[in-house]
Amino acid sequence: MSNKRKNYSPSFKAKVAMEAIKGDLTMSELSAKYQVHPSVITRWKQHAAKGLVDIFKEPGKNRKSSQDVQIQKLHAKIGQLTIERDFLAEISGQ
Repeated sequence: MSNKRKNYSPSFKAKVAMEAIKGDLTMSELSAKYQVHPSVITRWKQHAAKGLVDIFKEPGKNRKSSQDVQIQKLHAKIGQLTIERDFLAEISGQ
């Protein structure tokens, strides 16, 4: 007997969670339809609901933070290139 855990894709989890949130089918019906234990569906549903709350708390925050990370990387690269340029200029005697 194997206790191997199944790995579900994020899109599958989202699909099942959305159906659970809609409430058109009971948890038992969803469980039978997707061959997933009802407690797992409940957990996905709760996780999705929590994620939705976070999305609406601060709109644009995720986009802004990824832009901030990109800006930091670019600033670091500019600093590195400036140091290299100055070093090479110093060596060449300019």
